[in-house]
Amino acid sequence: MQFFGGSEISPSPPTPTVSGNNAHMMYVFNRNGVCLLYREWNRPLHTLNAQQDHKLMFGLLFSLKSLTAKMDPTSAERGNLGVPQLPGQGCSFHSFRTNTYKLSFMESPSGIKIILITHPKTGDLRESLKYIYNLYVEYVMKNPLYTPGTPIRSDLFNTTLDQYVRSIA
Repeated sequence: MQFFGGSEISPSPPTPTVSGNNAHMMYVFNRNGVCLLYREWNRPLHTLNAQQDHKLMFGLLFSLKSLTAKMDPTSAERGNLGVPQLPGQGCSFHSFRTNTYKLSFMESPSGIKIILITHPKTGDLRESLKYIYNLYVEYVMKNPLYTPGTPIRSDLFNTTLDQYVRSIA
């Protein structure tokens, strides 16, 4: 089953937006802010320990989601800044770019958050993030040995993810 349409993982993933190995790192968080997966491919500098890094990234996402929902020009109802919203509720952001990286973000209705940090010239990765989420559903959530909410330790998922991410970014 594929969450974002279709009945299985599509044999042809979305086409790459930039060629080369430009992916730096990826995070997968659950709805409670627990980092289920952290992968690095091309991270040139380490400045924080892993737990600090995960907390800062989740805090950034929380703040950006809250800010975009508060500034939504189409909604007359304004929630309190900092109050969590349900996935899919209100205005949301998909990515932002700095001079050194691009952060692409997707949140599923179940609250799984996927963040991919790439080279700043990388194009739109929304379809790629949906494909990664479908890989997560197929190889992690459908695995009877996986306990939801625990770190992802699937070799098949990691291998498939590595191959796919290196092809897109």
